[in-house]
Amino acid sequence: MTTICVDVMGADKEPAVLLEGVAAALEGDPELEALVAGDASVVEPFCAAHARARALVTTEVIAMSEHPASAVRKKRDASIVRAAAAVRAGEADGLFSAGSTGAVLTAATFGVGRVRGIKRPALSLSFPGTSGRSTVFLDMGANADVKPDVIVQFAQMGRAYARTVLGVDEPRVGLLTNGSEETKGSEMALAYHEALAAGNCGFSGNAEGTDLLAGTFDVIVADGFTGNVALKSVEGTGKFMIGRLKAAMGESLSHKIGMALLKDPLKKMASDLSGDEYGGAILLGLRAPVVKGHGATSARAVCQGTLFAASLARSGLCAQIADACEIAR
Repeated sequence: MTTICVDVMGADKEPAVLLEGVAAALEGDPELEALVAGDASVVEPFCAAHARARALVTTEVIAMSEHPASAVRKKRDASIVRAAAAVRAGEADGLFSAGSTGAVLTAATFGVGRVRGIKRPALSLSFPGTSGRSTVFLDMGANADVKPDVIVQFAQMGRAYARTVLGVDEPRVGLLTNGSEETKGSEMALAYHEALAAGNCGFSGNAEGTDLLAGTFDVIVADGFTGNVALKSVEGTGKFMIGRLKAAMGESLSHKIGMALLKDPLKKMASDLSGDEYGGAILLGLRAPVVKGHGATSARAVCQGTLFAASLARSGLCAQIADACEIAR
């Protein structure tokens, strides 16, 4: 059995939505057990009704508006803090939470712990590509400022992800910047380029924003500031396109018919860009898989995120990252 701890508190949605997702995950994977972290009135009735669910009763919640580091330090019985501690203690093989991004990052980094030698964990998502190939993108916002040696570690972690999860034998790495020429970019981007070129990490040159959804590279790396801006731009473009198409639907009967025919493909596109296919982003570089869902998550996304965390635990991804970074040292 694979046990995933699910934090059902702290998200924008009510705990009932998250519990619905946990129930669906348990139904979909007979080899899955859930350790459900939250208030007693929420988790105990649910676990009593599900044979492969156990309650991790907590008394505190970290709200989206709270300062992450301060809240994690002060609220020792918060659901996300206790969930991370349970993973570290071996009570669970991985973690899913849709709570505050900062709180999840902080609690997981110090609670679950980093792979030996990893300086900074990174948020990562696999983008679909027009070429049919997916691209692992990191960091999406965990670290606004990083040094060149950390970017090289991001590349090594991304390559391990591409090998283990996507089945790519020799992943090609690109650096997200403002041009494909090696002389393009800020002083920091040029320093990143130099470090990656010397880093024995499959570096294949600079990537532009258009490469994110093209499948040109197997892995694209960036500092968390650049990565988060790029991620929000992609998400915003997807929402804009769908919004415009919905508005056009009311203009004529033919448009309505066309939209009806495109409904399922458009839903799939929106899901791919939002990360709902996997349930969220994975925090790479920790000793166990941690999947971070959207705060405004859905039951389906919670289900997918829980199943994704279980599949990552079974894949040995964390061990692969440890090996990749050990070899590089």
